[in-house]
Amino acid sequence: MISTLSGTIRSLSQDKLVIEVGGVGVSVLINPPTSLALTLGTQTTLYTSLVVREDSLTLFGFLSEEVRNLFELVQTVSGVGPKVALSIMGALTPEDLARAISQEDTSAIERVPGIGKKGAQRMILELKGKLSDLSTGATYKGHQPPWREQLLSALVSLGFSPKESDSAISYVVNDLQGNDQDPATMQLSELLKLALASGKSSRG
Repeated sequence: MISTLSGTIRSLSQDKLVIEVGGVGVSVLINPPTSLALTLGTQTTLYTSLVVREDSLTLFGFLSEEVRNLFELVQTVSGVGPKVALSIMGALTPEDLARAISQEDTSAIERVPGIGKKGAQRMILELKGKLSDLSTGATYKGHQPPWREQLLSALVSLGFSPKESDSAISYVVNDLQGNDQDPATMQLSELLKLALASGKSSRG
């Protein structure tokens, strides 16, 4: 697996570059923010991810290891391939994406070309808790909205484990957002009732 490339940039466009490594020009797909940060003819190091298909080998390049790791992580979400993952990395910083997922902010993720409302909800559901695997992920944990922290605390005090509570809350949020309701505008007692109902059904 090719994980880094260091060499001279011989060709550069918005979505692709050619980097010369040891006399060989290697084609790498990039996104517009990466392209803007690079200059033709300069030496650079790219953190790369190799995507293998039956009929192709494609390298995707990034300016930091953190972004490359996140690019690979978002592809674990069903329906997200490398092209959409590259768009996500171009539209959101790792901090923005982690914050959007921890706060269950679908509108921030929907701004990414190729991701609709359902796709954003699926990303939140499947990546919740996984961003702490990233090198700076520990700082992301504190971005939960107040209503979610209060609801989690209430469920734990009623005997649910933190994991069960989190699953119940995610279920409620998904259900509400599917009906265009914002949990932040609802009473804690209403949210608790919904979470308890979903918690019981998942336990049973």
